[in-house]
Amino acid sequence: MPISAAQRAALLTATTVLLAAGVTGCSDSGDGDTASDAPTDLTGLTAQTLDWAPCPPPSAAEGGGPAPSPLPGGTPWQCSFMDAPLDYAKPDGETIELALIRAPARDRANRIGSMIYNFGGPGGSGVTGLPSFAPDYEKLRSRYDLVSFDPRGVGRSEPVECLSDKELDDYYALDFTPDDAAEERTLSDAQKDYAAGCEREAGTMLPHVGTENAARDLDLMRQVLGDDKLHYFGISYGTELGGVYAHMFPKNVGRALFDAVVDPNSGTEAGALGQARGFQLALDNFAKDCVDRGDECTLPGSTVAEIEGFILDLLAELDKKPIPGIGDRKLTQTQATNGIAQSLYSKEFWQYLEQGLDAADGGDGALLLALSDSMNGRDQNGSYSNIQAANAAINCVDFKERYTLGQAKERLPEFRKASAVFGNYMGWALSSCSQWPVPGTWEHPDVSAPGSAPILVLGTTGDPATPYEGTRAMVEALGKGVGVELTYEGEGHGAYNGGNACVQNTVNAYFLDGKVPASGTVCK
Repeated sequence: MPISAAQRAALLTATTVLLAAGVTGCSDSGDGDTASDAPTDLTGLTAQTLDWAPCPPPSAAEGGGPAPSPLPGGTPWQCSFMDAPLDYAKPDGETIELALIRAPARDRANRIGSMIYNFGGPGGSGVTGLPSFAPDYEKLRSRYDLVSFDPRGVGRSEPVECLSDKELDDYYALDFTPDDAAEERTLSDAQKDYAAGCEREAGTMLPHVGTENAARDLDLMRQVLGDDKLHYFGISYGTELGGVYAHMFPKNVGRALFDAVVDPNSGTEAGALGQARGFQLALDNFAKDCVDRGDECTLPGSTVAEIEGFILDLLAELDKKPIPGIGDRKLTQTQATNGIAQSLYSKEFWQYLEQGLDAADGGDGALLLALSDSMNGRDQNGSYSNIQAANAAINCVDFKERYTLGQAKERLPEFRKASAVFGNYMGWALSSCSQWPVPGTWEHPDVSAPGSAPILVLGTTGDPATPYEGTRAMVEALGKGVGVELTYEGEGHGAYNGGNACVQNTVNAYFLDGKVPASGTVCK
């Protein structure tokens, strides 16, 4: 089945906010200095002047494509680079360049400051993400410069890269849910080769790409942009980054929103289990919608259980025999699972999931493979962004846990209980950091932020990737008087960009007028 232009455009847009390498998503600190001993003398770097210029087309590591189109009214995007220490323990040592993008505020006379965005991943490019979502932020641009960046190790900011495009094609075609000892050895060898490739291509960067250093970069950025406080909009992993920032620099927090909230109390295993349950819930909701539409739904089955049984049967058949996909590439069980997960990030993508499953049942895996490619950052020309390489590097230097394949295998029953469709995949993915060449930092991040200004914490009840339970956990972990809970009763990963008027009006009033809603506010 050929992929339409509309489908292709939607899939490319979806790469901004992604499922993190099977787990969303590693003792010495692998992230340079800790919060308590971070040096503060960055005078030479805080005094730097940014050279803003028209934005070039995105680099291959950012995902390629054309330069961003002007904003409504013709305002052009501006891009620059900011110097930051490679190692904050050595602020006078080697520096790296971080890519930034900006759209100036419309009302300069009443400008509040800069609004810095992180769209998640980890590993997503903010330089390409912000223009994609900018129409949603036009009201905020009335009084804020919209700013985003490629975090260290991502996109144009000293990107971590591990394998060639051809090697990545082969890697993602592997069976990530092994059924026997031979398949387990193949997966273990592939993980070893992947980690070795990252060390070979990006060894200098690997110890320094973690979230604590990204938080330090945010504070340096705040100062270089000339802001007394950090005004921040974090989505998905961006909520974890924002929480770590609030812990490290509580007095510097201005107005901040955490949307699609990562549970700060979850380590690798608990986080993966939560995601397995979240994606299963989203799949249940998709199947229920299919049942409710009756004959309009093309999938076989008249109950949720029957539709999900059809999906499980399809995945089992793909495990035995992949089907034609795109060109000479076939759709494997792992890629189909990836494609299903990708389509659950937004209710708008349910139509593609239905079409893809129906086509695959007829022997055509093109659409599910395109969805999986979107997840992995592959464009139609076979070039990969570095989103998954950066994702692995950041997760593995953040989290201490190192699960062997054997340890992951022992936990499969619990994961299968959490999700019949996604449990196997996410359970085996616990071993992703098992052979990583640098140690991790924490079991879970500390986000306690006494003395911080109020932070809006926004959760969606049907979020597959960051389950709703993480919202209350973040509010409690931030501390009394800091976290302000806001709930959206709906579907999808991230609420503000979904267009709900209640959510957007509440958030806009907070950012533009300083109106903090009552904690516990619910939007429907």
